[in-house]
Formats: sequence, C-alpha cells, structure tokens
Amino acid sequence: VQLVESGGGSVQPGGSLRLSCAVSGFPFSRYAISWFRQGPGTEREDILTIGTHGSAIAYADSVRGRFIASRDDDKDTVTLEMNSLKPEDTGKYYCNRARVIGLFPWGQGTQVTVSS
Repeated sequence: VQLVESGGGSVQPGGSLRLSCAVSGFPFSRYAISWFRQGPGTEREDILTIGTHGSAIAYADSVRGRFIASRDDDKDTVTLEMNSLKPEDTGKYYCNRARVIGLFPWGQGTQVTVSS
C-alpha cells in the first residue's frame, strides 16, 4: 500500500490550497477515505471523511464549510480543497482509510503553513 500526499505549501490567511492523495495497493473504490491533520505539538486528527459514493460523511467542526473533499475512483485519488485558510490550519496533512475501518501505514504527508 502506498499513500502519497501532495499540494501543500505556504499561504496567507484567507487563501486556498488543493491537496491530492494518490493511493495504490488496495481496492480504493471500496473504502471511505479520510484526511488527517497534525499540527505543531498536537495529535493527528481526522478532519474529513469521504464515503464510497463521493459524499463527505464526516467533518471536524474546525473545517466544516471551508474544506471540501472529492474522489476519483478511476485514478485512485482523493482531493482536498481548502478555502478560507486560518493559521490554525497549519500542519501536516495525510490521507488514509477511514480510521474505523483500519489505518494503513502512513504516507509522508504534505505540509501546509498558513501565516501572514
């Protein structure tokens, strides 16, 4: 199993970023996929889960209304559109199977830094 996140960077508050996650090695279309975030000195938290039908099925309150996930089962990719970014969104972002299903070994993540 490989999970490869990309698209991170530095952005000013209020800006936007699009993250991508490419997966291989498991039947991607069968599983809900989650995005996770680990901020400085914090634990990795689930922030958004997208179900097998492409609809978000769980959001952390901190990202509701600002982050949108989508998936392409033909390309085995998941995208996270992040809008109205805040400094507290700073952290490393990861994708994985939804935690309740069972996590795979983590990818390297992609760093997002929001600061003025």
